[in-house]
Amino acid sequence: MTPEQTSEQDRGASTGPAPLPECPTFLVRPADPHDVPELLRLVRALAHYEKDPEAAVATPEQFTRALFPADGAPVASAHVAVLPDGPVVGMALWFTTFSTWTGQPGIWLEDLFVDPDARGGGIGTALLSELAATCVERGWTRLEWTVLDWNAPSIAFYRSHGAHPLDDWTTFRVDGDALTRLATA
Repeated sequence: MTPEQTSEQDRGASTGPAPLPECPTFLVRPADPHDVPELLRLVRALAHYEKDPEAAVATPEQFTRALFPADGAPVASAHVAVLPDGPVVGMALWFTTFSTWTGQPGIWLEDLFVDPDARGGGIGTALLSELAATCVERGWTRLEWTVLDWNAPSIAFYRSHGAHPLDDWTTFRVDGDALTRLATA
């Protein structure tokens, strides 16, 4: 997909690369093993934006094993947005889910992030569109994700594309010591 950039509602604080030139094009494509360092850079930038930079501890080896395993199927997938001169400026990292209610797979979007200086040009929209097209092409019924309640720019962006919050659902997580205790219960 090589859409011309269009207006988008996800402008944020600038900490990334230099601003984009006026009206460049970009390419959204599946990530490849050479993109792992850039994926990690974007994940760390997202963790910083979400005020939890110490939590992003994944290594290149872990990402490579998850996305591009030597044996077996990947446990996650990623798409990147790339400018014509090569820099990766956005990513969508996702994995397949399964709905017992519909009997169909879907996509869980773990992370969507666009370099702050590259926002507003259609990159986030193109990444979301690519995942929606994957769902539609495969007959999958859902594209889902979470967003922090305080992240008003992202919430507005997602709503502008027809997403709606599931107000009656609360995300739960078990990790750390609680995960270890539960494993031995």
